[in-house]
Amino acid sequence: MVSLPDLMPALPEIFLACAGMALLLIGVFLGEKSTRIVASLAVMSFIIAAALLLMAPGGRAVTFSGMFVADGFGVFMKILVLIGSALALIMSLDYLEHEGMSRFEYPVLFVLATVGMLLMISANNLISLYLGLELQSLSLYVVAAFNRDSERSSEAGLKYFVLGALSSGLLLYGASLIYGFLGTTSFDALAQALSGQAGQGVVLGGASMGVIIGLVFVCAALAFKVSAVPFHMWTPDVYEGAPTPVTAFFAVAPKVAAMALFVRVLVEPFGHLTSQWQQIIVVASALSMILGAFAAIAQTNIKRLMAYSSIGHVGFALLGLAAGTQQGITGVIVYMAIYIPMSLGAFAVILSMRIDGKQVEGIQDLAGLGKSSPGMAFALVIMMFSMAGIPPLAGFFAKLYVFKAVIEQGTTGFIVLAVIGVLASVVSAVYYLKIIRVMYFDEPKVGFDKPEGAAIPAILAVSTLFIVMFWLLPAPLTGAAQAAAASLFGG
Repeated sequence: MVSLPDLMPALPEIFLACAGMALLLIGVFLGEKSTRIVASLAVMSFIIAAALLLMAPGGRAVTFSGMFVADGFGVFMKILVLIGSALALIMSLDYLEHEGMSRFEYPVLFVLATVGMLLMISANNLISLYLGLELQSLSLYVVAAFNRDSERSSEAGLKYFVLGALSSGLLLYGASLIYGFLGTTSFDALAQALSGQAGQGVVLGGASMGVIIGLVFVCAALAFKVSAVPFHMWTPDVYEGAPTPVTAFFAVAPKVAAMALFVRVLVEPFGHLTSQWQQIIVVASALSMILGAFAAIAQTNIKRLMAYSSIGHVGFALLGLAAGTQQGITGVIVYMAIYIPMSLGAFAVILSMRIDGKQVEGIQDLAGLGKSSPGMAFALVIMMFSMAGIPPLAGFFAKLYVFKAVIEQGTTGFIVLAVIGVLASVVSAVYYLKIIRVMYFDEPKVGFDKPEGAAIPAILAVSTLFIVMFWLLPAPLTGAAQAAAASLFGG
């Protein structure tokens, strides 16, 4: 007799998948004018999924024949993803209506992409990892090209699709090598098999060399998903070409989900090969920080600048993963949690860059914003200073946690990595300060149109408040991040 799996650990994902299908039907029956209704219901479904996550019993639960795991780390990262998805969707609505792109499929794709992200975070098997990743990616390819009348948007979707297919191929090839040499795709079984090999001291001998090559391919595919150098090539073009609210979505939820997946894959099944994968992460982190710092300086389009900025931030987040310790993973979690309001706040301003009804994206278009819209200019200053890591803003503490984890490793290589990070942070301040200079010291241009609706100003205000006030009460976030990291290490 076949026993049914325990559905309770996966209840948020099951609910969200059913909600996505229901919303699709509602959109079909109500027609093209139903976008706001479907979007409102999508946001409600995100809130209900978050509530289901928070109400779930604590501890680690594995279901679906070991394919799916629910734990403290998963709950924390899923909450971040749901917050990012909900806020990005809310920010999108006025833009879609203004640009004539208001179609009910948009919020449905957000829901389906988010289901994929939640499955990625809870993957406990190379097969379920791939399924979650592809569900997310297929939805993202479509929303990147959602503006069918724009060549740039179509090009962004096509580039993302072609390079995304390449990364999926790398992932499958790496997974097949790992399965071929170890005979399993389960994370728990992989950890057990590798602990035995590590104990016998043959990590570089025989079958394990094939496992390490497979792990390199898996790391390359996941590096693509988080936009780490040298697999970042899609990011500037997709960020620039995709509709601006889609770019805001890309900058938060998928980034958090992919980073969570990266952490889980390397810490749980391959935790016994830390000395092997650390080398990959150290190089990717250093190159991402350097490229993000220098490549953004020459940019004139603010969305491309944010793309290179995001590559740099991924490099900083990877510092914590490179440390390979519980403290390092805590740093990654805190960094991603703070990165969400910083990015959403910056994109709230970018979405407000509209002159005579037309969206503008040039950095020079911000000239004189300090005089024409002092509140918006002040909020953007806070975002830029926080991204640069200026104390006492939240971005400073995000970098502090990952730097601390790396420095405490004590070895020369990690000290050098930390120094590269500090220098990259100093260089990146150049282009953040350039934006501030343009706003306050360049000759004013025509002022921006007043934002339509209250959603974007509200999100901008909340993001700014969080970043400014974080230093007063960091304990709730850092405590939750420590508990989430401990759950990965059996704590």
